[in-house]
Amino acid sequence: MLTKTLTVHNSIFKLSTEQTEGLLQNDSANFFQTLEALHFFNTLGIETFSFAIEYKEKITAFVSGIIQKEKGIKSTFTTRAIIYGGPVLSTDVEKEHIIKLFKTVIKQLKHKVIYIETRNLNDYSFFKEDLKGIGFEYHPHLNYHVDCDVPEYTKKRISNSKLRQVRKSLKEGAITREANSEIEIESFYEILKELYKTKVKTPLPNLFFFTTLWSQGIAKFLLVFYEDKVIGGIVCPIFKDKVIYEWYVCGKDGVHKNIYPSILATWSAINYACENSISRFDFMGAGKPDEDYGVREFKSKFGGELVEHGRYIYVANSFLYNLGKQAVKALKKW
Repeated sequence: MLTKTLTVHNSIFKLSTEQTEGLLQNDSANFFQTLEALHFFNTLGIETFSFAIEYKEKITAFVSGIIQKEKGIKSTFTTRAIIYGGPVLSTDVEKEHIIKLFKTVIKQLKHKVIYIETRNLNDYSFFKEDLKGIGFEYHPHLNYHVDCDVPEYTKKRISNSKLRQVRKSLKEGAITREANSEIEIESFYEILKELYKTKVKTPLPNLFFFTTLWSQGIAKFLLVFYEDKVIGGIVCPIFKDKVIYEWYVCGKDGVHKNIYPSILATWSAINYACENSISRFDFMGAGKPDEDYGVREFKSKFGGELVEHGRYIYVANSFLYNLGKQAVKALKKW
């Protein structure tokens, strides 16, 4: 049987340099599946995991992620395994390899977490039925990808209303640039923290998460300034010359006349991609298709392609999983 020829690796750090470098040449490779991302999470004291399938001395399927949970008693119903981006698959991967990979993930994690979730940034629909067969449910989830290969076309696809707001903001004296000190990161964080407290109402990492992300140099902090004060910004990990991601974004909208910091922040990231020959800007999510999501309308104005790559979820403890979902709903209504 084919499975007898497969080797399972329980850590990316056990792979050779050639194997890890080969992984990142695949189309499904992404920032969140890199050694740099794992090192970042490890620095924060967050538990990570990684598994790989080797076939004929080549890594054909790989996945990594983090064990995420809230503090205190909340950890009882919030402990989950998150696979950001989705797995990395070689061009010659076979379904048996994918099934073996995710069976390994389940076996190693099911007693540690309530559920396992892949937050896909690529199209993995070709093995949807295979994952369903081993217990993963598919949940539709939308996203926008902005093609930045031809800058003049990228900017033409942005809506006229958003471009006017960008021009007004710049005319009024707002500027965008990269952060160059931890003090600026702290100013950005205070705005982001207020947004999460009043509107998003989901847990936000602490300041150390952001200062570490900046100090390790694996993400760009493109900040919006007005009168020498930070009024918004966007946090963007970058994967080679392929993708720049919107991980966190915020702005003091409605405070200064004719200045739109959230719009300017998003535009600055797309503009950065265009000026630095990065092929795509990834919004990293636009909500569930069957639910109202106001931010989706905002994101739709930047000329991206609406895609549905969804999420795969394996529930290890259905009682705690349903309890956690109810708790999240209650928190957002509070």
